[in-house]
Amino acid sequence: MLLLTKVVLSLMVGFLTSVVFGIVLIPFLKKLNFGQRIGDYVGENHRKKEGTPTMGGLIFIIPTILTIVYLCLTDRIEFTYNLGIVLLVFVLYAFLGFLDDFLSIKRGKNEGLTISQKFFGQIVIALLFFYIYMKYDGDTTFVVSTLNINIELGFFYGIFILLLLVGFSNAVNLTDGLDGLAGGLSAISFVAFALISLFIGQEDMGIFCFILVGTLFGFLMFNAYPAKVFMGDTGSLALGAVFATIAILTRREVTLLIVCFPFVFETLSSIIQIGYYKLTKKRVFLNSPIHHHFEKKGFAEPDIVKAFYLFGIIFSLLGIFFAVWI
Repeated sequence: MLLLTKVVLSLMVGFLTSVVFGIVLIPFLKKLNFGQRIGDYVGENHRKKEGTPTMGGLIFIIPTILTIVYLCLTDRIEFTYNLGIVLLVFVLYAFLGFLDDFLSIKRGKNEGLTISQKFFGQIVIALLFFYIYMKYDGDTTFVVSTLNINIELGFFYGIFILLLLVGFSNAVNLTDGLDGLAGGLSAISFVAFALISLFIGQEDMGIFCFILVGTLFGFLMFNAYPAKVFMGDTGSLALGAVFATIAILTRREVTLLIVCFPFVFETLSSIIQIGYYKLTKKRVFLNSPIHHHFEKKGFAEPDIVKAFYLFGIIFSLLGIFFAVWI
């Protein structure tokens, strides 16, 4: 019952704090003229979204931090090593995304940090994570308990961590192209990781995930179609990095690929599109990531998002089944 109370409290405080923060932040972003610049590659349907406030990731980032502080100060949860390291990654990737969004707004076009600058920042934070991980944990074994796999990777585990953090921060970033898409899919996936974490006895990670679910629900109050605010790189880079971090700390890296397969699918569609075009000068999809392909096919934006939500729920259930019951 105590655990259930913590879960409910995490969801409620996270949600309410996020909603209140969103009500305050969005008018402030409008006043500062922090509007999104729409890229040339998207369709005309997105042109009407020009000027919609961005940096909306702050609506779930700051409330998540505040909720954790509140729960720790009231002795509802204990501030653990895992909680500290996942918060560090969350904040640092959010700051990197914030810089990208801010520069994009300042320059008045959909270009913030260069690809190489963003990639460099992602790598530096991933290396910092690996340094702290090795200092306080040091376990470099790749484990898939479900399949009885146990491989000592040594130094290569650092490369593995880097690939996960950089890969998934970019995967969520690519998915953030339709109103409510990345936020809703993230909430679904975090529910799965919350349940998995609690099942394997990592209450700190489970509660953190439920806090994020609550704050993401609050964010979706403003980001669902038609969006009043966009997540921006501020939110998407942070969410993707946190997915990877939680998977590493719970030793459920393979489960991550299942639970977050919609993000992987979006990334693969872009890789296939770019690779095929370079080889043949032809396109596999009408546009990429693949949610834009469905838009070009004439599907309504809310219908595409709903379909992806269903897709996300199916793979989250498969991920839970793989991690817990097989």
